[in-house]
Amino acid sequence: MLSRRNIRIKVMQVLYAMNRDKALTPERALTQYNHHIGQAYHLYLFNLYHLIKVADYAKFVQKKKREKLRPTPEDLAFRPKLAENDLIRSLHENKGLQSEFRFHKIPDKLSEDTSRLVYKKLESTEEYQAYLKNDNLSNLDHQKILLLLFKTMINHEVFEDILDENYLFWEDDKSLVVGAMKKTIKALPNDGAFYNAYQPSTDTVKDFGEVLLNKVFADGQALFDIIEPTLKNWDAERVAVIDMILLKMAVCELMNFPTIPTKVTLNEFVEISKLYSTDKSKDFINGILDRLLKKLEKDGRVIKEGRGLIQ
Repeated sequence: MLSRRNIRIKVMQVLYAMNRDKALTPERALTQYNHHIGQAYHLYLFNLYHLIKVADYAKFVQKKKREKLRPTPEDLAFRPKLAENDLIRSLHENKGLQSEFRFHKIPDKLSEDTSRLVYKKLESTEEYQAYLKNDNLSNLDHQKILLLLFKTMINHEVFEDILDENYLFWEDDKSLVVGAMKKTIKALPNDGAFYNAYQPSTDTVKDFGEVLLNKVFADGQALFDIIEPTLKNWDAERVAVIDMILLKMAVCELMNFPTIPTKVTLNEFVEISKLYSTDKSKDFINGILDRLLKKLEKDGRVIKEGRGLIQ
């Protein structure tokens, strides 16, 4: 599920933490990095679990309607269709998925009140009311309402508050998790180990992310010595901390990852600077990296391999 851009961002965050906290050892930094990596998968499980719990709340609504002193015909006719369908049922009966929820302690992070508030928001929509009145629902109908439920859920301020409390960098992974959740819902019912597809892959996390993190830390001074002459009229000490970290990461990537195209490296770090640094950083990073690439190529320090990458 994690792209290389997400990995670069997480490496950047750990390197920034090391810059701010000199007591943060490489060992602890690596632990922090792996924790950040795991959070993306946790966030996916958290969203999926909450989707199930909100759907289940429909059963509680049915119970309360029937317990009224004088239930109306509409109360008695209510059916918890949101909970009692093959899609949600397949998630409940998926032993592997339920085991993942328990292992990662996902149930501990939610309260019934959150499910109630999200359900009430869904209940107020015309789409849900039409869904309840439809007695000939297909799996596609259930998928559509679950997609609406998910949209309602992630835009609810109470749910966002819980994310802020439990997942410090959830905004970084939001687009990935949204995509993964939509894909999951559209593939329901599913009794397989579909969730494994959203666990971090070794080649991205270890062979790329860990290597990049360790090399930037270990070769920090050497990378700085490569960058400094290219700054020209810029005082190296006045360059924003994030910008210097991004420059070091980019140079390290250019010299140590022969299968990543140089254009990809340059574009990625310019894009990351737009999100995490100052307004002028994009042009600064772009200009410096362009000069650095020309110098590194001239010195024979950028070697690419693979189809379309050999210089």
